Amino acid sequence: MITGNIGRYMGIPYLFLDPEYLNKVNFTSFFIVGITTAGLTTAFHITCYITDGHRFSFIGALPKPFTKFSLNNSLLPVIFLVLYLYEMIRFQLNNQYSTPHQVFINISGFIVGFIVMTLLFAVYFWFTNKDIFKYVVCRIDEKIKSNVQVTRASALKKLDIARKKQVRVDNYLDYDGRFKKTDDTAFYDKATVLQVFDQNHFNLIIIQLFIFVFVLILGIFKDFAAFQLPVGASFMILLTILMMITGAFSYWFGGWSLSAGLVIFLFINELTGAGFFNKKYQAFGLDYKKEAAPYNIENLRLLNDSTHIKADQQLTLQALQNWRNKFPADKKPKMVFVCVSGGGKRAALWSLNALQTADSLTNGAFFNHTMLITGASGGLIGASYFRELKLREKLEEKINPYNAIHRQKISTDNLNPLIFSLLANDLFVGFNKFEYAGIEYTRDRAYTFEDQLNQITEKLMDKPVKAYLPYELNATIPMLILTPTVVNDGRKIYISALPVAYMNSDLLNYDNYNNTKISGVDFMTLFKNQQGDSLRFLSALRMSATFPYITPTTTLPTEPPIEMMDAGISDNFGLSDAMRFLYAFHGWIEENTSGVVIVSIRDSPKVSSIKEKVGQTILDSFSQPISSVYNNFENFQDITSDNLFGYTKTWFRQPIDRIDVEYQAETYVDILNEMDSLRQTNARASLSWRLTMREKIGLIENINTRKNKDEILKLRELLR
Repeated sequence: MITGNIGRYMGIPYLFLDPEYLNKVNFTSFFIVGITTAGLTTAFHITCYITDGHRFSFIGALPKPFTKFSLNNSLLPVIFLVLYLYEMIRFQLNNQYSTPHQVFINISGFIVGFIVMTLLFAVYFWFTNKDIFKYVVCRIDEKIKSNVQVTRASALKKLDIARKKQVRVDNYLDYDGRFKKTDDTAFYDKATVLQVFDQNHFNLIIIQLFIFVFVLILGIFKDFAAFQLPVGASFMILLTILMMITGAFSYWFGGWSLSAGLVIFLFINELTGAGFFNKKYQAFGLDYKKEAAPYNIENLRLLNDSTHIKADQQLTLQALQNWRNKFPADKKPKMVFVCVSGGGKRAALWSLNALQTADSLTNGAFFNHTMLITGASGGLIGASYFRELKLREKLEEKINPYNAIHRQKISTDNLNPLIFSLLANDLFVGFNKFEYAGIEYTRDRAYTFEDQLNQITEKLMDKPVKAYLPYELNATIPMLILTPTVVNDGRKIYISALPVAYMNSDLLNYDNYNNTKISGVDFMTLFKNQQGDSLRFLSALRMSATFPYITPTTTLPTEPPIEMMDAGISDNFGLSDAMRFLYAFHGWIEENTSGVVIVSIRDSPKVSSIKEKVGQTILDSFSQPISSVYNNFENFQDITSDNLFGYTKTWFRQPIDRIDVEYQAETYVDILNEMDSLRQTNARASLSWRLTMREKIGLIENINTRKNKDEILKLRELLR
């Protein structure tokens, strides 16, 4: 991970090489990671000592056996530490634009944290580890151990290994840095030597329990920013716990530890499947205590019948007419649809940056002509934020929607609190509650995501979806449709302040065919009895931006229960939803506009070079069918969208123009003319909820590429 060979596309290496704490990368953030790295290193020594220490009986005859074992077991940790420090320094200099002085301060923080924690562990082990002489005089826990059958069985097995399978050691490294010859331990009773190891094992398990309790305590206070550790530190803690669990299993079950672990895992897996450990993340604002809404084919057809579709169309026609009234009666305006792509924090910053630039350079005409915003994931977060800023401006609040401070806020780290919540709350604790709209919910990882999103958007969007209804109806701001995907069947849930059953208006053309696949359902209509209009807008954004394994899937109150995933699964660019809207109102739009302009703001180039196929290993041949689908996911969607766009020209009788504003990282790297290997191999900003300084600068400056400038000039000409 630290070398970038694993997880580079998702930005995983940056979490360790550029730790952020309280939105800052400094001495403190590196100090915390240094502490947890020392904890992981100690866990490594503990696990090795528990699993293999009995193969070196001579250590039991030495003073402070565990500390000397650790000293001689430090080859791998030292190699890792040196490599880690090297990668840190290289990354800070080449990717964060840090000065040598800043790098020195940061690295010092890591080293100081590592040393401080190592010394604390050393002091504990110094006073608790017994050598053989003390143990012969005082056998503290022998009576306790004799009553535990599993421990006795493990001890007897290790005693047999100690007698028959010793590893030959002639010399060992001592505290003074010298190699010393091992003493002859033959005159010691092997069982007594083994008891020294077992007593030390007992002390090590106390350390494990302490770390576990420490994580539980952190979970209680996880909503306080000061307790939200850097992601790299959280991951180190998780690895420490897993490694120590391995040691504990070896201590209790000996050679049966692998089998015991497998049995326990299968048992927990079955209980989880039966619903005992299943944790359900809720959408805040919905009432889960009321009778669940039926989610079946019959009800979907009922909610998408001609009556619902036409009623929703009539309401949106009022919004369309109010949009038309903003322009002179004698001149038909262009109608703009904005489609933003998903892509985590990268897409959020890029969409906000592109919208600010385009609207500023058109003197506000761009946003004034926009009727609809669609898209997915992070792109809709950035677009929603800009829409809110424009709304506040229109309400005459003292907000400049083009201010750079908004880009700074939207690019703030979301990942630290999310990962820490996963570690300290979702895995171990789940009893914290909070109240929203008069209903009590759990303070889980879903709450953490929304709380962070609320903070970085200046708490401007903390409102129910229905709060936008009057402004969308009056065309003060564009309509915005969120389309999270149902995990159960792949359909969409259309979330909008205005009801949008007409997104299935193509069903009206199938009078003689009753086997049409319904593509989705309007959220407000489906959850009318569960106060669907009170859904928190931040929850809607969260459902639309469900990043796998990081942002939790949301369970909705239906029968059977349905779970929501990222909108990008079905359409990462929002173009299919824009086409559906256009189809539903194409008659009105043809009559009242001079055409439609589709502005596609995407965090990836649509047309990129075709990669050469390199040598294929045996593993590649097994994984390629799946990896090929994943790697070409966007290409499949682009081809489908282009087909829809082409078909549209056969039934829409006005001009349709398309503007593509694209983030092309390679262009920016060419401008910088950087030769750094990490930049060359990973020029594009990572798909994550955290961005490095280099990535932020690259995303903001990329709007100035020649292609993007030409596209915005084309947009300005169309809106004149």
